[in-house]
Amino acid sequence: MGSSVLPPPKRRSLAKSCLLALGILLGCWPHLPHAEAVTFFRLGDSDSPRPELDESFEFVQLSWEGVDESRHGRAEVVQLAPRFIAPLQLGPGVNLAPLLEERGGRVLVLDWLNNTWHQRKEEDTVIFDGDPQTAYLGDGHYVPQLSLGATQNKYWIFDFGARFPLKRLRFYPRQEHREDRFVERFLVGVNDGDPLKDGTREYQVRWWWGEWIGTGFDCDLIHDVRENTSPTIELAIPSEPVRFLYFEAPENSRGIWEIAEIEIYGEGPTPLAGYVSNVIDMGGRVALGRLSWSGQVDAGAVVDLRMRCGDDADPHTYWRHTYRGDERSHFDERGAVLDLQAYNGLEQSQRAGITHDTENWENWSMSFDLEAQAADMVCDKPRRFVQFKVDFASTAQASGRLDYLQFTGSLPPVATQVLAEITPTRALPGEVTRFSYRLLPSLSVGDLGFDRIAIRTPVRSRGVDAVRRNGRDVAFEVVRLDETGFDLQISRVDPLGTNDPIEVVFRAEVFRFGTVFSGWVFDSTRPHEVRQAVTAGDADPLVDSNTLNVELAVIGAQTIGAMRLQATALTPNGDGVNDELQIEFDLVNLVGAVSVAIDIYDLGGRKRGQVYAGVAASGRSLATWNGRDGGGRLLAPGFYIARLSVDTDQGPTTAERVIHLAY
Repeated sequence: MGSSVLPPPKRRSLAKSCLLALGILLGCWPHLPHAEAVTFFRLGDSDSPRPELDESFEFVQLSWEGVDESRHGRAEVVQLAPRFIAPLQLGPGVNLAPLLEERGGRVLVLDWLNNTWHQRKEEDTVIFDGDPQTAYLGDGHYVPQLSLGATQNKYWIFDFGARFPLKRLRFYPRQEHREDRFVERFLVGVNDGDPLKDGTREYQVRWWWGEWIGTGFDCDLIHDVRENTSPTIELAIPSEPVRFLYFEAPENSRGIWEIAEIEIYGEGPTPLAGYVSNVIDMGGRVALGRLSWSGQVDAGAVVDLRMRCGDDADPHTYWRHTYRGDERSHFDERGAVLDLQAYNGLEQSQRAGITHDTENWENWSMSFDLEAQAADMVCDKPRRFVQFKVDFASTAQASGRLDYLQFTGSLPPVATQVLAEITPTRALPGEVTRFSYRLLPSLSVGDLGFDRIAIRTPVRSRGVDAVRRNGRDVAFEVVRLDETGFDLQISRVDPLGTNDPIEVVFRAEVFRFGTVFSGWVFDSTRPHEVRQAVTAGDADPLVDSNTLNVELAVIGAQTIGAMRLQATALTPNGDGVNDELQIEFDLVNLVGAVSVAIDIYDLGGRKRGQVYAGVAASGRSLATWNGRDGGGRLLAPGFYIARLSVDTDQGPTTAERVIHLAY
C-alpha cells in the first residue's frame, strides 16, 4: 500500500471548517447553511498534505484516538497514534503483568465454594504490583480445611483479553526468602482462546472436594515442574499466540512458598487486532464518493478494511426478555425504543442480545483491496452516518499499519436516491447485446440535481441508441465513450422532475458471469462534486429485473470466446500499410487474471517468435505482431500460425489463426 500525496488545500473558511470538525467530534452538527461544495473527511494523520482544488471546499479532520464505546467505537489490542493505527507491538523488555488489567485483561482465581472462576482478590495484586518487597504467601490460607493433611492448589488464570505473542515467564520470592520460600512444584499451561477447542485440550483443570471436580477450564501444559530448587524461575513460552496463561501450585500449611512478582514478557505484534471507528455524523444526507488510504502491509500480513453507512447514530438494535415465554422486544417497559444506555441499564437476565439495525443501516461492505489505494465507497443511497472497521492479522515477522482514511462527500447530494435496473439479465458471451438501462430518480427540495449519466461497461460499447424520459425519446450527447463505459449529457433533472423514469438503450458485450453495469449521476457544472452511484432496485415495475448484474446465457468449459486478426496478411515493408498486425482475443468467465501467451509457429510446428506473454482477465484484449522472430529478425515470407494459449485452473486452452506474411 503506497502513500497518496496531496498538495495543501485552498480552504473556504477556517472558522467554518473548525465548526464542522468540532460538530463531528462532539457527535453533533453546527447549524450552517448548505455549502453546496464537496467536503473532504480525513480519519488519522493530520500531518499529511491536504487536497487542493480550484474551487471552495470543506475539510474535516478526525482522529484515530478518542475511541468511545458510547459512540460505538472499539479498539482491541491496537496502538492508536495521531498518525497511524497498528497492532500493538510487544517489546521484549516490557513486563505485561502489571499492564494486563488496564489493557482490558483480567486475573482470575478459583472460587472453591461455587466451583467458578472470579476476579482476583486484593491479596493477588501483590504478584504484579511492581514491588518485589510484597508477596503472595502460599501458606494454606487460600485452601478450605477439608481434613488433616489435605492438599489443594492455588490457581491463577491470566486472561489477556486477546491473543498475545508471549515469550517467557519469570517469578521469584522476596530477596530475604530466596532460600526458604521458593515454589517447589508448579504447573504452567496456555490456552489460545479458541472456544471450538474447549474440552479437548491436554489438561483439564480440576480440584478435590471429596472427589475430583472439573472447573470448566482446560489448557495445554508447557511446564510441569515437580522438584524445583531455584528461587528465580525463568520459563520459555511457545511461540503460538496465547489468550490465557495458567498457573497452579500446591498450597498447604506444611510447606510455605511465596511469589513476590510474576513477570510475563512477549515480543512482536499481536496476531489479531481490531479497530472500529466512532460513528461519524456528516451533518446531513451525504452522497459518498471515493475513499483513499495510506499505510503499509508486509508480505504475509493482512489489513482488512470495511465500511458501512446508515441513517441514525446507532447501527444496532437492542433486545430485552419480556418473560412471556421466549418473547423478545426492542422496547423498554414504557414503550420507548431501547438504546445502548438503556440496554446497559437492564439487569443481566433481561438482556436478550444486540443485533444489526437492518432498517436504518447497511451491512459491512466487502473488504477493500488495499493495494488499489482508493475505491468507490459502498452505500445504497445518500446517508448521514458512516463507520469504518479495520482488522489486522499479523505474524511474528509481518505486520501492517494504516496511516489515514480520506473520503469525499457532497452535502446536499445530487439526488435522494436513484434506482436502476438493466434488461436483459442474460447474454451470450462475447456477442453484441442491446441493453435497456432504466433509472428512477427521486429528488427532494435542496438536492443538486444532475444532467449527466455514466454507465460502466466491460468493454467499449458499440453505441448508445436512444435515451427516453417518461417513455419519450429525448436529445442526448455522448460526451465520453471508451473501454470502461460512457457518459451521456441530458437535459437537467431537478426536484421538479422527480420520479420521471429515464431509459438508456445501448449495445455492449459481456464476457463474465455476473458482470455489473454500475452507474452514476452527476452535475457537469460542478466537476468536483461527488458522482452519485445509482442503486440496483425496482426502477420500472413493468420490468422484472431489479438488478444491474448480467449473467452469461451459456456457461461451459470454453475460456477463449474468440480470436480475430485485423487482416489476413501482414506486409512489414515500411510503407505504413499493414506493417503491424493486431490480434484481438476474448476471454470468457475467468476468475481473476490468468497467464496468457501468443506464440508464432511455422507450418512445420517450430516456434519462431512470441507476440505476447503476460496475464489477462475476462474481456477483450489486443496484441500486435511486427513479423519478427524472437531475435528481432524479420521472418521470411510465407504462412505462419499464431497460437493463443490460456492457462487456467482447469488446464490450458488454445486457439489458432493463420497469418500470411508477405513483402
